[in-house]
Amino acid sequence: MNHIGSKQRTATRLAFLSAGLAMSAWAPLVPYVKARLGVGEAELGLLLLCLGVGSLLAMPVTGMLAARLGCRRVILAAGMLACLILPCLSLAASPSQLGIGLFFFGAAIGSLDVAMNVQAVMVEKVSGGAQMSGFHGMFSVGGFVGAGGMALLLWLGLSPLWSSAIAAVVVAVALMTAAPHLLREPESAGRGALFVLPHGTVIFIGVLCFIVFLVEGAILDWSALFLTATRGLDASKGGLGYAAFAIAMTCGRLTGDRIVRRFGGKRVLLLGGLCAAGGFFVAVSASNAAVALIGFVLIGLGASNIVPILFSAAGKQSAMPSSLAIAAITTIGYAGILAGPALIGFVAHASSLNIAFSGLGCALLLVAASAYLGASGHANETAPR
Repeated sequence: MNHIGSKQRTATRLAFLSAGLAMSAWAPLVPYVKARLGVGEAELGLLLLCLGVGSLLAMPVTGMLAARLGCRRVILAAGMLACLILPCLSLAASPSQLGIGLFFFGAAIGSLDVAMNVQAVMVEKVSGGAQMSGFHGMFSVGGFVGAGGMALLLWLGLSPLWSSAIAAVVVAVALMTAAPHLLREPESAGRGALFVLPHGTVIFIGVLCFIVFLVEGAILDWSALFLTATRGLDASKGGLGYAAFAIAMTCGRLTGDRIVRRFGGKRVLLLGGLCAAGGFFVAVSASNAAVALIGFVLIGLGASNIVPILFSAAGKQSAMPSSLAIAAITTIGYAGILAGPALIGFVAHASSLNIAFSGLGCALLLVAASAYLGASGHANETAPR
């Protein structure tokens, strides 16, 4: 793969952008689908769970397919499947149809997520130097553009079907633009075993990803309630917490490659974990919403480059083929997003939301400590000489 160059890096960025666009385009459709089907919050929650289940089941299989078929085939197949399903979600005539559609949409997004990260690891490994943060930053950009673009189309009066169809076309065009330069060759270890149980370093990295993804899920689902119920912020402004977190994370990732190249993965993992943990402690100790928002900014900045560093480390470990390792840690990490809201809710019910958020801060201290426990050992080639 010594032919990897700028075109392959651009194609990888487009794959991440496409995934962010496709995933976020679904979110503005949720109220419309809920009203169309006349379902309650509890039933809608179960239907949305189908998306996560589809992703979790597809991710391990995708690692096997990427190892055997190469990233290009898997990225294009998964991306196009997501494009086909997205408009159909707005047409679901019954909860069962929506559940089936969300399951396969989740499977497509999960497969795209794994395959593009496998490609990113291979591109970074051959090209040299940290690039993973920039790739993940493009996913965040896609999320903003997808959600914002869909909201704009719906605000202009387009139907959910036409709005989602336009979003699907944009995603398809981005994927087709990337297609000629996506990696066709399977991984060198791809002719070996199709499945390897994660072990050793891979499980350790997966647990760290689980913590960070759990934090992201908790901020997404609980930050608004935290600000409005415990810090007196008006309900109409409750979304500012997640917005502050997401913008800080995107900025951190778009500048993260330079930071990692300058200071090395070990230092960035340590300082990032400490910064994110400190953000939680600032938020729970704040006497007003404005200071709490500063805490959410710190969480976003600190957490922004942790997962990219861990993915890079997974690509450089030798315990198992990198494609299968990426699939394993993505699956473990994504489980954190699904488990996060329920886990935080359980702790908050038993104690308080302040205690639950403090627990997340302590978990991030463990992530910071992992910098000296070997989790980032494979990523330190980017440290300054």
